Amino acid sequence: MDERDGMTVQVGETQTFLMDRGAGAPTLLLHGSPDSSHMWRPLIEALPSGRRYIAPDLPGYGLSTAPEDFDYSLESQTKWVDGLVAALEIETPVNLVVHDFGGPFGLAWAATYPEKVRRIVIFNTNFFSDYHWHSWAQMMRAPIVGEAMMAINSEKVFTQTIAKTAPRLPAEHIAETFRLYTPAVRRHILRLYRATDPKNFRGWENKLRAAIARTPTMVLWGDQDPFIEPRYAEKFGAERVEHFQEYSHWLPVEAPQEIARRLDEFFQEA
Repeated sequence: MDERDGMTVQVGETQTFLMDRGAGAPTLLLHGSPDSSHMWRPLIEALPSGRRYIAPDLPGYGLSTAPEDFDYSLESQTKWVDGLVAALEIETPVNLVVHDFGGPFGLAWAATYPEKVRRIVIFNTNFFSDYHWHSWAQMMRAPIVGEAMMAINSEKVFTQTIAKTAPRLPAEHIAETFRLYTPAVRRHILRLYRATDPKNFRGWENKLRAAIARTPTMVLWGDQDPFIEPRYAEKFGAERVEHFQEYSHWLPVEAPQEIARRLDEFFQEA
């Protein structure tokens, strides 16, 4: 991915890079960490035309820039998503698709502005106060230790680690993710991990469930995920939950054709 593959819009303090494809009902896709909007490319290419697909790089990730002291609180994440929707002049409810850290960004926004969301699709993410960080995250959240981890995370180490975590993940995806894994991105990754304490979701969980109760929601979960247990898929209170036992954390990248069929059917429902 490069600058010729998308556009940049000003959203608050951030210069936000995004892919904006097609026309029609808007679908907003929010990636996780350490990814970028690139992760959605195979899925978007597998989805039919007739809709507008918008995939931004989160603040400080990919080709998006953000101040070094960017506020990653849930309130700030909500404000950023709402600012993005306003900057793109989207006036109709969106189909919201979230993965990993894109979950808190998008779901906090959906909980705050449920009237702006038509349907929700959730992939492997957390929005619950009883979650316990996995060992990698615990190290990244620790001062000095996290910086040391980033410093020694060479392309070889990065590639081997991700491939071991998700054997079905395409090598091209891992290579592109590392290409955008710049020193600035690594610093923002640490800031986001350190700002994301599960206890921060207290009070937000019920707001989200209330929004989901009025919004058709589908959860698709890769059960081989070593970061978030499959039991969390049911906690959102969605009307539809499907587990994929053979896939890992990056389900929409690991099985784009299969997932595209699920999304297309879901979005077509009245």
